[in-house]
Amino acid sequence: MLFTGRTAKQAYSDVNCAYPLFFYGLSGMCELLGMSANTPTDLCFSFTGLTQRGGNTGPHKDGWGVAFYEGKGVRLFHDPQPSFSSPVAELVQSYPIKSKTALCHIRQANVGEICLANTHPFVRERWGRYWVFAHNGQIPDFSRQPGPCEPVGETDSENIFCDLMNRIHHTLPRDAMPQQLAAVLVELAEEYAAQGVFNCLLSNGNWLFTYCSTKMASITRRAPFGPAQLKDADVTVDFASQTTPADVVSIIATEPLTTDEAWDVYQPGEWKLWEEGEIVAHGYRQL
Repeated sequence: MLFTGRTAKQAYSDVNCAYPLFFYGLSGMCELLGMSANTPTDLCFSFTGLTQRGGNTGPHKDGWGVAFYEGKGVRLFHDPQPSFSSPVAELVQSYPIKSKTALCHIRQANVGEICLANTHPFVRERWGRYWVFAHNGQIPDFSRQPGPCEPVGETDSENIFCDLMNRIHHTLPRDAMPQQLAAVLVELAEEYAAQGVFNCLLSNGNWLFTYCSTKMASITRRAPFGPAQLKDADVTVDFASQTTPADVVSIIATEPLTTDEAWDVYQPGEWKLWEEGEIVAHGYRQL
């Protein structure tokens, strides 16, 4: 992805935006970033904006991670350092890894120490595919149902992910269709949201499931493409020069990442299932 204007590194020293330390009444929340596309696409532009919120324009400085699906494989990067100053994040930002599905998370710790084991996204195998999960929110004293999937770290998020994977294992057949899977995921997401704050991204590489408990937004870019300006850095990209007329790329984030595009803001209780950049199923139930 080619940027115009100042580079992201040059913009770092110029951005000095205030960011709230409280998110819907809870401190220590995180931010999410997801991508679903119909052609392998790099995440450099959106990732550049998100990493600024990891210690520069936002307080989410307790680690970060990103997962890029490549076929059935997943390219993972994790670092417990602030994404804003992380050399690993700088590498990812400058290296155009192309993927049709990607999930990213920047952490503001509330449960568990700041360490590599507690950084999202979390990954588990199910039915011969890697499932990747990232969570924004907090569910105090969450109790996981027993099963083969167990957490490695100390976060409530990984504990919830393991609960979700165990219950999917016991509830659904291996060849479950995406819409059948979505029905179970929505039921579980609503159960988790009733216990606390549960905004999430979940994927097995073929689809991307997004659920909003408090805050989430998305944008789908398709022809005719135009320019976009990041909110958290003085960086602009002209998507028309980077795409073909057939490309469809959808970005999902906790907060809109650009200043000059119309983002679709989720309602609490809204969910969407994405494939190839398009919404294939969606719903809403007021929380």
